[in-house]
Amino acid sequence: MKNKLAGKRLAVLGAGKIGGILLQAFLRHKLISPGQVRATVRHAEKARALGKSLRVSVTTDNRAAVEKADIILLCVKPQTVKDVLEEIRSTVTPRQLIISVAASVPTAYLEERLVDGVPVVRAMPNTPCAIGAGMTGLASGKHAKPGHLEIAQTLFDAAGRTVVVDEKLMDAVTGLSASGPAFIYILLESLAEAGVKVGLPRDIATLLAAQTMYGAARVVLETGEHPARLKDAVTTPAGCTIDGILELEDGKVRVTLIKAVVKATQRARELLFEG
Repeated sequence: MKNKLAGKRLAVLGAGKIGGILLQAFLRHKLISPGQVRATVRHAEKARALGKSLRVSVTTDNRAAVEKADIILLCVKPQTVKDVLEEIRSTVTPRQLIISVAASVPTAYLEERLVDGVPVVRAMPNTPCAIGAGMTGLASGKHAKPGHLEIAQTLFDAAGRTVVVDEKLMDAVTGLSASGPAFIYILLESLAEAGVKVGLPRDIATLLAAQTMYGAARVVLETGEHPARLKDAVTTPAGCTIDGILELEDGKVRVTLIKAVVKATQRARELLFEG
């Protein structure tokens, strides 16, 4: 698949937080060479700084950036997608691939605002992509062929793992894996605070909590076991773990987490329509 990306030119529109994270991952894994990248940001000063930092061409002109690109990574906020599409519409052709990471923006919305036939893939990555431990959901638009989806998978696999879903599930991906790290950090912080409460130094409590969470997640990923079965394996009869679980259930931690994901999913559906 790397050969499929060889020589491809990439435009990253909106190389801010997530755009910058993804671009660095692509460069780090040598999927795209620096000379084949053009990125954009809103301010000239930031363009100069980012260009110097990543050693790629950075501009404030979206139209110029996409002119010779094979792949266009759209990383702008949902509320500004319409303006950016209007800016680049006359330049984009069906020979190019657009990959959008704009939350809540359907592929149909993008396709309607581009010339007919432009292939679009929708992606929803998360911030752990910064360390190669990200999770990205992908969905194809009506003009995207399997080869286009393979290109998107290869790019995002460089930043972690990918999963292909029906587009109607993309807001759920946003609510779970894109918002999820914030929920996990709250849980981790709470576990560390609990460690401090029972006498552990804060740095040791944080390390214990983080490594425990990391290890538990790896067990799920590498064994494929259902989390409930793994939980039962830790919970011995009349032991300390079951007492802790009872406290979690009494505090409605389970239902609160479910409601958090549901609420974030509902919110994801609204972002496009805000001015």
